[in-house]
Amino acid sequence: MAARSIWKGSISFGLVNIPIKLYSATEDTTFSFNQLCKNGHRIKYKKWCPVEEREVPYEELKKGYEITKDSYVVIEKKELEGIKIKTTKTIDIKEFVSIVELDPLFVEKSYYAAPDSKTVDKAYIFLVSILKSTGKIAIGKVVLREKEQLVALRAYQRGIVMHVLHYLDEVKPMDEIKEISTIAGIKLKLEEQELALGKTLVDQLTSEQLDIGDYSDSYATQLQHMIEAKAQGKHHVIAEEAPAEGGRDLLDALKASVRKSSKGKRKD
Repeated sequence: MAARSIWKGSISFGLVNIPIKLYSATEDTTFSFNQLCKNGHRIKYKKWCPVEEREVPYEELKKGYEITKDSYVVIEKKELEGIKIKTTKTIDIKEFVSIVELDPLFVEKSYYAAPDSKTVDKAYIFLVSILKSTGKIAIGKVVLREKEQLVALRAYQRGIVMHVLHYLDEVKPMDEIKEISTIAGIKLKLEEQELALGKTLVDQLTSEQLDIGDYSDSYATQLQHMIEAKAQGKHHVIAEEAPAEGGRDLLDALKASVRKSSKGKRKD
């Protein structure tokens, strides 16, 4: 099935304007289950008001924002429409930065940005070339699905990938994680032998390049086989793996790991 674009617009920087289309770069392969009753009938959910003890029809539903427990500010549809961001259909590039400045933590979703023309626009090829040769990414803004998104444009293979980024206030500070924030007050000395073995283990497990194709979702594969077997009235047997050994101290664990990894890397 041919891919379908989800947005049409242009990339703009300086006086350069490049017509593009956006395509989803990834797809979710998560299995979706339906809730059934004990007799195998699909369950339906109702919009229920527990105070009035009645089902609420769609036309009565309103949007509310909780300000304190069980206290809401009701927002009308017209009020939301009044603050809609103007859709410009333009990815407005604000700056260029080194690609190493892009922390993967900020990437929310990725799209392929393809040229929107029967013949490839020279300006599109130009942008791909410039991003590759300079090792930079373009940072900009665009309105998608009624939200002003922060994005990064990156050269990838023969084209451009657009990463939708989280804003800084959408990323939780790591210090909010108690178990991590307390590390600063802990003073532990790593032994030279531990560090040496750690480096040896990393060297043994190091590849020249990352090939994502070497990995697959083992859980999804097993689940697919189970569903297919049950659909045919068969029983699917799952081979259990031996549990990982526990109770070792760091030095013993490193020694055992180095011995095991010397026999070859395992990828799933």
